[in-house]
Amino acid sequence: QVQLVESGGGLVQAGGSLRLSCAASGSIFSIHHMAWYRQAPGKQRELVAAITRSGTTDYADSVKGRFTISRDNAKNTVYLQMNSLKPEDTAVYYCKTLVTSPDIADYWGQGTQVTVSS
Repeated sequence: QVQLVESGGGLVQAGGSLRLSCAASGSIFSIHHMAWYRQAPGKQRELVAAITRSGTTDYADSVKGRFTISRDNAKNTVYLQMNSLKPEDTAVYYCKTLVTSPDIADYWGQGTQVTVSS
C-alpha cells in the first residue's frame, strides 16, 4: 500500500509562516508529479502548487510570490513553504502524488488544517 503522511499545519497569525511536509511510503516504484491542494468551507478544492519530478513548478495565482513547493526525491517527500499568510489561506491542505505502485494512480494525504488569524 501507499500512504501519504502530512504534517506542519497549525494556527498562525496573518503575516506568519508555516512549512507543510508530505512523505510517501509503501510499495512505491516511482513517484511522478506531486501537488498541494486546499479546501476551505463552502469552496471547491483547488490546486495550490504542483511540481514535476524534474523540478518544474506551477502555482495558483493567489499564492504566487508567497508559497514555494519543493521536493526531495530521495525521501519521497514534498514540501510547501507558506510565507506572508493571509486569513483567506485558511483551509485543509492535502498533498497528492501520482505514483507507480505498480499500477499508476493518484494518492491523497489525510489533510492538515491551516488556520490564519487576522
